[in-house]
Amino acid sequence: MSTTNQNTPEPAATTPRNPVFVTTHWSLVVTARGAQSPQSAAALEKLCRTYWFPLYAYVRRGGCSKEDAEDSTQAFFARLLEKNYLDLAQQERGRFRTFLLVSLKRFLANEWHRAHAQKRGGFQAPISLDAELAEQKLQTEIAAPRISPERDYERRWALALLDQTMSRLRAEFQRAGKISEFDRLKTFLTADSKEIPYDTAATGLGMSENALRVAVHRLRRRYRELFHEEIAHTLAEGENIEDELRHLLDVLSG
Repeated sequence: MSTTNQNTPEPAATTPRNPVFVTTHWSLVVTARGAQSPQSAAALEKLCRTYWFPLYAYVRRGGCSKEDAEDSTQAFFARLLEKNYLDLAQQERGRFRTFLLVSLKRFLANEWHRAHAQKRGGFQAPISLDAELAEQKLQTEIAAPRISPERDYERRWALALLDQTMSRLRAEFQRAGKISEFDRLKTFLTADSKEIPYDTAATGLGMSENALRVAVHRLRRRYRELFHEEIAHTLAEGENIEDELRHLLDVLSG
């Protein structure tokens, strides 16, 4: 199945590229479970910092107030980073999104009250969560009341992957001193390539039509490559990226 679609554009830039099939963040964590190394601990923390919002939204959808959702999410990450929750990270839970949700449900059922008491006594949050920004996102994103909390969690997970991909792509252009080019072209990332008015758009951007086509093609390709890499970071070694991609696109399509 082709990975090109309105949500996952094509192409790239002239930036050095790393192969996707390397030891990814989550593979490093899973491999080190039971004897966690500083490297795997750092990888786990990075994953949690990047993808905390879908968990926060899941707790909020469960009926918690903003304050309680922030507290419970913070307390969960404290337990996750301090305790041996990685015993849950078996191969059948190779996807990090699945591991996180399973672990959160277990935590909320068994440990929330104890962890909440610890927080009131001087609990140090391991990850800084921007609850205000999270609330803004919850209010501005399209509500999906008919889907289950689990399905909504997966939808938000896919959106978080797309956001992270866009942030990485923007950073590449910024490092190359081409941020103005990125700002001009980013609107073409989610457009259907057959519907882009290249002739009029090129005139407005002061480019030839052919130059714009090439630039958009490269941008979309690089976006797709980075999206694959972000997916790979959340899978255990041996997990199929294309299967996960198909699942995420299905979730995004509703």
